[in-house]
Amino acid sequence: MNISKLEQRVLHALAQGGEIHHRRADGGARIVAIDCYNRDGFRLADCSLAVFQKLKRRQLIASSDSGPYRITHLGRQLVRPQYDNR
Repeated sequence: MNISKLEQRVLHALAQGGEIHHRRADGGARIVAIDCYNRDGFRLADCSLAVFQKLKRRQLIASSDSGPYRITHLGRQLVRPQYDNR
């Protein structure tokens, strides 16, 4: 599966313990804004709504019990290792 550079950055941050917080529209179902945080609490500027939708469509991230989105097992398998992995 081909994963872009921006998607790799987001997946890498999530694999290290980050999470994606989302905000829904007033009606309820549609996600209108997202914020991606790494494990240290810093916000990633690379994570846009388009990148989020691609990762969600490919089932590389998922939310459980209406919590923040985190990386799935499939996402962990597809992320390329980087020097600062822990």
